[in-house]
Amino acid sequence: MTILNKPLQRRGFLRGALATAVLVPLGGALASCAGGSSSSTSSAPAGAVSATNPFGLAKTGALDAVIFKGGYGIDYVDFAGAILSKEFPGVTVKISPSTDIATELQPRFVGGNPPDLIDNSGAKAIGFSTILDQLEDLTTVTEANNLEGTKIADTLYAGVLAPGTFDGKVAAINYVLTVYAMWYSASLFKTNNWKVPTTWDEALALGAEAKKQGKYLFLWGKEAATYFQEMSIASAIKEGGDQVRLDLENLKPNAWSAPAIQSVFGALEKIIKAGYIKPGGSGTQFTAAQAQWSNNQDALLYPSGSWIENEMKDQTKADFQMTGAPVPVVSASPKIAQTGLHSAAGEPFIVPSKAVNVAAGKELLRVMLSKEAATNFAKTKLAPTVVKGTVPADGFGSTALVSQTAMLDGAKADIFTWNFIDLYGMNGDMLVPWNSFLDNKLDTAGLTKALQDITDKVANDSSVKKIEVK
Repeated sequence: MTILNKPLQRRGFLRGALATAVLVPLGGALASCAGGSSSSTSSAPAGAVSATNPFGLAKTGALDAVIFKGGYGIDYVDFAGAILSKEFPGVTVKISPSTDIATELQPRFVGGNPPDLIDNSGAKAIGFSTILDQLEDLTTVTEANNLEGTKIADTLYAGVLAPGTFDGKVAAINYVLTVYAMWYSASLFKTNNWKVPTTWDEALALGAEAKKQGKYLFLWGKEAATYFQEMSIASAIKEGGDQVRLDLENLKPNAWSAPAIQSVFGALEKIIKAGYIKPGGSGTQFTAAQAQWSNNQDALLYPSGSWIENEMKDQTKADFQMTGAPVPVVSASPKIAQTGLHSAAGEPFIVPSKAVNVAAGKELLRVMLSKEAATNFAKTKLAPTVVKGTVPADGFGSTALVSQTAMLDGAKADIFTWNFIDLYGMNGDMLVPWNSFLDNKLDTAGLTKALQDITDKVANDSSVKKIEVK
């Protein structure tokens, strides 16, 4: 992942929205001049192609995979490798960890001997623009059947192939889903008979109820003030439709003045001015602030990505029952249903065309996309993959994971993401006005101007390569 803001990089903020420097939004497409199909030059012997061996993997040979060793480790790929070894006992499986994909693998691309499968992730991933024409089109994988006999494309959540698709070529398959939501304690809400708000008016009313108990509706920490920006953009996209996202992605003049964005900012300003956001967040370290929510329960709601459960596992009150819900909308008739969701696929897996054993790389990826391997990932990492139907009703004991699956299922095709903030490295600058806004030192007009100025600066900088999103 190329995450351009260091405080958020550590835990993977927008982990799936920008797995490399040039990924696309779910449901959208990037205009790219680097597309085109590649031609495999695999030197490994070929086996007989069949329904259970769609890539013609030979009975003997070797598999070389290099996997980014980040928060998810590499054991989930080891798990898939063990399955492959049972089916192809004559194939030697080598799965190697890396924390610096670019440094370790760029020389191998140049030398014409890249690995068969790569998790091109981490802060030091290889930029896709430099290797795109050297990668296999993985449509061959998605059109193949999984180990259970179902076409892989039919088992995936909507839109998850878009981030790795360039000019119609599926150059990468992103494996892990990050779900962005408004998180709360289900046990606290049940005790108080509170309803999770679906509109900003309902949120304002809930803030009044929280205040009666000496609690706040929201709180924040200084490094994570832009979590409220993520929540606001998601709400505005649902309220105003996909054009809101496109105008932001393409750095349009006055994009932040769109009526849908202004209505969300205005609703949030009402909550701030009512005193329903805990003060002092601009001077509080973000995990300390999050503990005030998850352990002390000073506030009812917190916007974040689905990493929040694991991040705060040692600072969460017993029986908290962490649960996520789609963020509120302004009106009762948004252009995209309120159940719509900001979710992004990350951990992009690629198969180089000049790999020694392309068939082995594709076969390992096919195994990873099986129900057995995807279920193992969800169980051990408490995070969903792009494969549907792999999380049981009890979420392996995780209420947060159960809610992620429920939100994804409820969103259906209304799943979206955006890249422009991290793509152009704007998050650090945007933290400043957002901290001021949440501190009630900046109004909606001031916040809008500050964000537009940051966006315009990038848009007008001819030295910055722009990515057009269609």
